[in-house]
Amino acid sequence: MTVRDLYRLLDSVAPFDTQEDFDNSGLLLGDPEARVAGILFALDVTRPVIEEAVSLGANLIVTHHPLMFSPLRRLTEDDYEGRLLSLLIRRRLNLISAHTNLDRAPGGINDALAESCGLSEISGEGFFRCGFLPRAMTGVELTAWLSDRLSCVVRPMGSPDISVRKLGVSSGAGGGEWTAAAAAGCEAFLSGEIRHHLALAMADSGLLALECGHFATEEPGIRALAAALQKALDAVEWKMRIFISSVSAYAFPMKP
Repeated sequence: MTVRDLYRLLDSVAPFDTQEDFDNSGLLLGDPEARVAGILFALDVTRPVIEEAVSLGANLIVTHHPLMFSPLRRLTEDDYEGRLLSLLIRRRLNLISAHTNLDRAPGGINDALAESCGLSEISGEGFFRCGFLPRAMTGVELTAWLSDRLSCVVRPMGSPDISVRKLGVSSGAGGGEWTAAAAAGCEAFLSGEIRHHLALAMADSGLLALECGHFATEEPGIRALAAALQKALDAVEWKMRIFISSVSAYAFPMKP
């Protein structure tokens, strides 16, 4: 099985032609005809992730966030991204990234986030999903619920006494999707990052804002992608060693 074969299977799960114009998803580095010995899924490419892939015997890394998001004019090791690319090349690793195409895909990042929040009757499109909590919760109760479900520190912004039954979500830096949550009749909206002026607008509209961190809102989607690829491999009766990275991109806040 080649890198190209795996790219095609990933394309069937989250089509690369659905990525945003500004994005850089796809096969970013490596040999399309290289035989795949194993796949490591991670949110980001970092030095520890690269070393983990080598230690596991995986020669293909699949990430959510791409490298070379902005065009490179040179490749040197005196900058962070240059060091990572050089290390990938030295270790003879291949890199595929699925970013905004995975954010919006059915069963992708935002569907996985909604499921991780315990929502039912999930709906929405693009970068937004919404659904119903198991029961109505106050802002204080919902903050504790989400902290447990997502294993992170949740920062609420708005009235702690609001009663929430319908929750809107958008992963990562998806704070701008709050207007979709308001239009869908949600009482609260969750994202990885919510800018100050957006939090003020939400509070003014009566919507509870919940900031959970970039990592916590997107990591469930990487696990969902690995599971979807395993299902696609099973369908064509291909065997492949699949790993999910145990290394976080940074020291993100954990719940107490």
